[in-house]
Order: sequence, then structure tokens, then C-alpha cells
Amino acid sequence: LANEDRFAFLTEWYDPTAALLRRYQLFYYPKDSSVEMFDVKNQRIFLRRTKYDDIHQEDLFVGNRVNVFSRQLNLIEYGDQYTANKLGSKKERTLALIKPDVVTKIGDVLELIYSSNLIVTKAKMTKSQAADFYVEHQSKPFFNNLVQFVSSGPVVAMEVMGDEAVSLWRGLLGPADSAVARREAPQSARAQFGTDGIKNVGHGSDSLAAAARELEFFFPSTIGHGPSNTAIYSDCTCCIIKPHAMSEGLTGKILNSISAAGFEISALEMFSVDRANAEEFYEVYKGVVSEYTSMVTELCSGPCMVLEIHGTDTPQTFRDFCGPADPEIARHLRPTTLRALYGKDRVKNAVHCTDLPEDGVLEVGGISVTHSCTLYALTSAPTLFPLCRA
Repeated sequence: LANEDRFAFLTEWYDPTAALLRRYQLFYYPKDSSVEMFDVKNQRIFLRRTKYDDIHQEDLFVGNRVNVFSRQLNLIEYGDQYTANKLGSKKERTLALIKPDVVTKIGDVLELIYSSNLIVTKAKMTKSQAADFYVEHQSKPFFNNLVQFVSSGPVVAMEVMGDEAVSLWRGLLGPADSAVARREAPQSARAQFGTDGIKNVGHGSDSLAAAARELEFFFPSTIGHGPSNTAIYSDCTCCIIKPHAMSEGLTGKILNSISAAGFEISALEMFSVDRANAEEFYEVYKGVVSEYTSMVTELCSGPCMVLEIHGTDTPQTFRDFCGPADPEIARHLRPTTLRALYGKDRVKNAVHCTDLPEDGVLEVGGISVTHSCTLYALTSAPTLFPLCRA
């Protein structure tokens, strides 16, 4: 055991029963995918070393959340220098901002990101405050055209994380001029989807310092939500890409399928939902479906992506597009539906969608942040988009 790899993290878990924030040391052994937990306050073993296949080494970085036997742990610090050196030395965070011309191709962009071993840790479709964001370019000749274009429609802001993420994301974008990108980097995003030097797919931070500043603009660490999301709250339905689909790298494929079917994604945001709120969100299924407890566990097992789908008769047509709840039945009866294509079983069935037309606005309508540890309090209806309408 002396030479066996062991990674250590300091974690926090909010205990809703006691209304306390509890701290644990989490140990992960990659050799056999086992975990161990130590209660920091009481100085005793909380969980003896146990094999646990639902955590992977790529999940382990400061700022992420992992689920260990239904407890959602926030990884707040590396537990020792060995872990910091081994897992954290090359890890960087950068801003990936997708401009209005490519928002409808966000699935393709996500596919590019995932295929490069980068992780999207935050995402939000928002109305750009372009003049404030690009203020450093105010004296440059392209400033007015840039601001006008980026303000012409919604943008998608993402926090992207991975080894040397700053340079890797800028490399994936390619040269700033899309025509140059087509000559010099034909596989880059700008070569594939860009038009010119302004309509050029997206923006990437040019340094770690710029990344920290730009991420704070869209995802402030202090109280507040940053720029508001683009939710319309009318003629809409709710779609949630479930945590298992996110962790399996299916997000881009699912978004592409939704767009290809002609549905309009009018808002998008990533959330991590705690167990209490997952129970409330799914309360209508309690005592009705046998999978209720497993559905709750799945929803709070990791980040999910919440979409507002907008259009006439969307609740019914989108529900039909999602397909039967059981993916096996979906594959036999409706093989082109989302659950047939991407689902595994009745719990891990790729997406949640609104059951009743009158619940579409309710489910889209509002999680508000009530705790610095990203605990969420639901409003009177089970809802998932924050009420931060500017």
C-alpha cells in the first residue's frame, strides 16, 4: 500500500437535516476506484475504504462536486501537496464565449470541447453586455462593429477547465480571421463555422489573468448572478439534460438533435441540484412511479443542463420528441427520439421533459441561490431557472 496512489481532498457537505456544513477529507484510490472519508470535526473515519465506480479521476479537481453515496461533496481544497502536484498543476480555467452567429451550433462547439479532453464546468445563455465586456478594445477601429454584432443576439458563456485550457481553447478556435483559419487551421471552429474577423464563432481568454477577470464578469464569485439568462417564460417547456448524459459527454449530441428537429432553445444554463430540491422537483412522481428515489438520486448526482424550449404547442411536441420514459420501449417504438438515442434505462433516460403543458412555465421559472455553497431554494412551484430577470 505504501507505493499506491492516493489522492486527497478537503470537501464540504451541507447536511439539510441539521442545517450544518460538514467537512470531510475524501481519499480516492485510482488502482481499484475506491473511496474513503474522514470526518474532520469529530476526527474519525466516516466511510471505510469502499469500491465506488461512480467517481473517476477526471472528476477530481478543486471547485467540482462529486456524489458519494448520495452525498454531494464540494471539493474545496487539495488535501496534500502530492494531490495538488499530480492533479492540479496543469489545470486551468478559461472563458469560452460563443457569439450570436454560432449559438444555434452550440452542440457542435461542445463536441469539439469534449473531444479535446476539456470539461465545461459552468454554462449560461445570456444577453451580452458587450460594451462592458470588450471595454479594453474601446480605442480600436473594430470596437463598434464588434459590440454591435455581439449585442445582436444571445451568447453562451462557458467556464472551460482542463490541462492548459487557456491555450488549448484558443487553439480550438483558430486564427481570429475566419478566412485565415480556413487556410491555416481547417479543423478549427472558426474555419468550420466562422464568417470573418468579427463573426468568428467565439472568444477565448488570452491569459490566466484575463480568464479570471472574464469569468468573474459572467459568473461572479460574490453575491449576484452576473448577466441575466435569456428565459422567455412563455410558450415554453422545460428540458433537463440529466447528469449521467452530461458525464458521458452526450450534451453536444443531444443539443444537436434538438436543433436538427427544429426546436428553438431560448435559454440554457448548467446547475447542480441538491437532494432536497431534487425531491421537491420530482414530488409529483412520489408514490406514483417506483423509480422516484432513483430519479432523485440521479438528478443530484452531478451537474445538469436546463433548457427552455420555446414555440407554439412546444410542451406536447417536445414531449413526443423525447419519447417514452423507458429507452428500451423508445428504441422499439420510436427509434429517433432522444431517449431512444441516448437513454440507458428508465432513470438514466437522457432527459427530463415537462409532462403537462400548463407546467412548462412553472418548471422553467426559478431556482434562486440562497447559500454561498450553491444550495438552491425552490419557489412555490418546482422550477429550475433563476429569477434574475433584468
